[in-house]
Amino acid sequence: MALKRPESVLVVLYDEHHRVLLLQRDDDPDFWQSVTGTIEVGEVPAETAIREVAEETGIALSMKQLKDCQHINRYLIRKRWLHRYPAGTRFNTEHVFCAQVSCEHPLLLTEHLAYKWEHKPQALAQLWSPSNRLAVEAFVPRRRT
Repeated sequence: MALKRPESVLVVLYDEHHRVLLLQRDDDPDFWQSVTGTIEVGEVPAETAIREVAEETGIALSMKQLKDCQHINRYLIRKRWLHRYPAGTRFNTEHVFCAQVSCEHPLLLTEHLAYKWEHKPQALAQLWSPSNRLAVEAFVPRRRT
């Protein structure tokens, strides 16, 4: 297995009802998250975001649908995942994107056990990653009542 680059994307997907798509990791069932993925050599972050959404959900986003949130997180990599990175790597840099998609679009999961659409407060309570919670809080529009 090739080592991962410590630079990735986080793509928060939400639907027309402002519900957030949550994905359950297959290597840690208690870990719910948005779409994430490593930026490959030669890719720019927006290309990675489009690729990862397609790979993880089957949704083909256009660049026009994708919003660059102009936000970058730097976080300590979980100890249980450090073996995936070059020796001495401790931090990951994460570029944040979001997109509104239809909840009617059928999802094709390839890297996760399950998915669910949750309203913002419920999503915030279930997301494992602090950077993912911050992105949902900042970039998912409030539901109109």
